[in-house]
Amino acid sequence: MLTDTHCHLADPLLAGDAVCPDSPQLAATLAQAHAAGVSGFVVPAACAADWPRVLALKDIAGVRALALGIHPWHAGEMFSGSLKTTIDRLAQLEDMLRQNPQLWVGEIGLDYLPRPDMPDKAVQQAALRAQLELAQRYRRPLILHNLRATADILRLLRETAFDCGGIAHAFSGSLEEARALIDAGLLIGIGSLLLNPNARKAQRAAAELPAESIVLETDSPFMLGNTVNTPANLRRIAETAAALRGTDLHTLASQCEQNLQKLLPRPHLPFQAV
Repeated sequence: MLTDTHCHLADPLLAGDAVCPDSPQLAATLAQAHAAGVSGFVVPAACAADWPRVLALKDIAGVRALALGIHPWHAGEMFSGSLKTTIDRLAQLEDMLRQNPQLWVGEIGLDYLPRPDMPDKAVQQAALRAQLELAQRYRRPLILHNLRATADILRLLRETAFDCGGIAHAFSGSLEEARALIDAGLLIGIGSLLLNPNARKAQRAAAELPAESIVLETDSPFMLGNTVNTPANLRRIAETAAALRGTDLHTLASQCEQNLQKLLPRPHLPFQAV
């Protein structure tokens, strides 16, 4: 089994305007993935507006985990304006976690890459801390976004005593950073950067990190420039990673499945609507 451990399957580029089991675009995306041998999906949200669309995937075959959270790019929606806005947004996320015992928390994290309209570091850190505290309180795995912010992420993980595991997704840092995140209890998401022949750090991570510490992902529909990325591309990522590691696709896929199993929710726990 190949599972895409980070795909924004609720995004209109993959699911169409309405997320529902009979969406033709979603059906086409899933059929393309299945044809490539990709049959599992972990689906995160990026902002509160995503939460109903992500939860609408709960009955889609192959969806193995869903995650709700506020991405650092959207941290301002949680920590800007009135204190009441902040409290209400956190309360809404907490209600979702309380009602849905199998939900993960994500996509959350820090992004220090300079971009227009990026929330400042203090706002991002406040949003991350609050969501880490919720994840710890409800014992949920994370999907963690990290760009040039490993030191602060590790500090916040320590300060919140977070110990519920998760995935440091789309890893692009050094082996030293990867090992520190592994020591903090996270798996390392090896993703679409491997399809870029110049992504030396990602290639080295895919080749040298312990087999029991990695999972595979696409971050679709993103990460391929002007081309819409899809979960089907996980097959190419897996084949590239297997070649870098000097192993076969079956062995790599089996190990990644074992790694993911440690985080998966209990299947009998029901989802609740937003």
